[in-house]
Parts: sequence; structure tokens; C-alpha cells
Amino acid sequence: MNERREVLSTMFSTKDSQVMTNKGQDYYDALWQKCRARLDELKKLPIASSNSIDEVLSSEGYTRRDFMKWASATTAMLMLPASFTPLVAEAAEVMNRVPVIWLELQDCAGNSEALLRSDGPTIDELILDVISLEFHETIMAAAGHQAEKQLEEAMEHFHGKYLCFVEGAIPRAMNGQYGTIGPKGETFEEHLVRVSAGAAAVVAVGSCATYGGIPAAAPNPTGAVGVMDILNGKPIINIPACPANPANMVGVVIHYVLSGQVPELDSLLRPKFAFGYRIHDNCERRAHFDAGEFVEEWGDEGAKNNFCLYKMGCKGPMTFNNCSIVRYNEGVNWPIGVGRGCIGCSEPDFWDKYAYERPMADAKIKAPTGGVEKTVDEFGLGVLTATAVGIGIHAVASAVAGKKSDNGEA
Repeated sequence: MNERREVLSTMFSTKDSQVMTNKGQDYYDALWQKCRARLDELKKLPIASSNSIDEVLSSEGYTRRDFMKWASATTAMLMLPASFTPLVAEAAEVMNRVPVIWLELQDCAGNSEALLRSDGPTIDELILDVISLEFHETIMAAAGHQAEKQLEEAMEHFHGKYLCFVEGAIPRAMNGQYGTIGPKGETFEEHLVRVSAGAAAVVAVGSCATYGGIPAAAPNPTGAVGVMDILNGKPIINIPACPANPANMVGVVIHYVLSGQVPELDSLLRPKFAFGYRIHDNCERRAHFDAGEFVEEWGDEGAKNNFCLYKMGCKGPMTFNNCSIVRYNEGVNWPIGVGRGCIGCSEPDFWDKYAYERPMADAKIKAPTGGVEKTVDEFGLGVLTATAVGIGIHAVASAVAGKKSDNGEA
């Protein structure tokens, strides 16, 4: 089941997971013109959803200035120059021309929960209120034959135009009988293949949909696999993590609306704008790692002083994600920020390989010992220089999240 994943990995070198941010002015000028033409074409299309971004912002108490701050942060997250900010804002405004069909397969619905319970206006309003969510088995009012009819009509009416979001793994053992759906007993695999056939692109969200996740953990009794182990000949974007960060979901959709294409991907089909960073390199505790300062056991002085969690099993050095930059819950915090090491949930086979409280024996990462005669501020300056873009994203996003005042002033 991992054959395709291994083939993909051999096609790319290590540097292919790194974000390239300086492609030259001519490149960005041409891209700007392409995005401008794309948005003009979208404006000519019929509106799939009657909700507008202005209505959503107004109903939630946000100002236009708040929205533009969000657009600025999203532009930075997509690794685009600041000159693209007006285009990103405009892309959000025409997202009601982009229909979405969301499939719920073998999973816990954690990604839908993350989407529904996240902060606005970046998530709920943009995805669920502005984009036309034509079908979502978990949250839609229709059920049974009515739901099936709604799905068929959406697939037919928006053929070749809709984005197919997939949440959950696909069981293949016992001929797929571990997961069936609909009145005809269609297996999850059959369901995925049929619905994705008419999609412009397929977006796998969460570790289950991308790599099989926890259902695929040993001994994997259901034979669970990810979307890319099933589909061929269709653009696939993987947004792993358990759950996936809603900001990355929105970023992928914004990129598609803006350019009409999938974003630049790494060897595991993950968007580089979100997964071109190593947790370790952008971690707020990295200075303590460099200084040889570690938490040795839960509750010790190191834990109280926010020392590095590597010796407690943090898998940040081998995990690629932007958790430390975008964070969760209105950009307030993330796992390492609350004193819990990374478990590598955006990496393949994370449950079997990374989800335990001890360092990896074969990681070949030599943790400094004995301390280093430099201050944390000196080490932190180096980290700050390397991650200035990410810190800027977090600062803007936090400003938007904490801004909603009673008088609506920015």
C-alpha cells in the first residue's frame, strides 16, 4: 500500500521540501497577471453560494480593515509578495464561485470539528458561508435518498469545477466491506473513485486521508490507506496533521481560486507553503536545544522554564509543518507551546513511528550537553532571523484574532 508513496519520495531530493521565496520580479509579475485574469474569469461565473464575504464579516462584527489584515497574513503564508494582498482579498470575495464536495470516510471527524470550531473570518465564514459546500455527510441536513440526490446533482452541475475534500482513510480489507455508504452499499473506495472523477482537484485533509492515519496503525486490520494510494491521474493535495490546521485548508482553496492550479507540492504532495518548514527550525524552544537545556522529566525545573522537549520525545526535528507559525485556536497556541512535545502527526505512519515519549534511537540528532556559553537571546536572534516571515504571519493573524472590539475600530 506504500508503493506509490515510496516512488514519490525517490523522485525528490531533501531540498524539495524547502520553500523557495525569491523567484525574481519577472516571475511574480507574470504570476500577478495570471491571477488577475483568473479572478476576472471567475467573476463571470454564476454564484454557487448566495453568501458574500461582506455579509459574513458584518454579521460577525469584523471590519473591512480586519479582513485586509487577514488577507495580508494569508498572502505571507502563501509565500507571495505583499503586492498580492489585494488579489488574495479579492479571491476570498469570489470564493462563492467555487463549489466543494466533502467526503467523510474512515475517521473521527476531527478535521470537520477543527473547521467548524475555528476562529473567523478565516475559516467558518470563508469555507462554510462563502464557498458553496454542496455536500458534507456529517453536517448537512439532508439524509438517505435526499442526500444521495443532492450529491448526484452537485456532481453533474459542477462537473470538472468542484474541489473534492476527503476526510478519513479508505479501508481495503475484506473487499472494502469495513466501510460502505449509500443505499447500494458502495464501498468507501468506490465512493471516492466515483465522486473524485469529476473533481478539478482532490484535497485530502488530516493524517487519515493522507497516509491512512490511526486506522492504518499496526496491525491495520481494515487495510486502511490514504487517498494517494487509491487515486491516479487526478491532482491531489495532501494536508496532513491530526487534525489538519484549518488555516492550511483555507490557504489551499485561496491558492486554487487565485491561480486555478494546485500549489507547489513536496514529495508527499503537501503544499510547500505549509509543509516547507521543519517544526524544529521554527520552534520557540529551539534556543534551549542549541544551549543544551532540556526537560528531563515532567514537572522539573526545565519544564517550568520552557526548556526543549526533545528528551521527552518531541519529534519536531523530523516533522514538517507550520504549527509554530500559524498555531491553533485564533493563533493562541500550539502543542509545544503548552508543554507537550510534537508527535509528528503530519508525517507518514506517525502513530507507529513517532507517537511515544522518547527520542528516536536512530534519529542521528546529537543533542548538545553541558550547556553553551551564550544567552538565550543570542540564540533566539538567529532563530528570529531565519523565521522572520513566519513570525510576521503569526503577529498579523494574532492581531486580527484579538482585534474584535465593541466599537469595531481597527
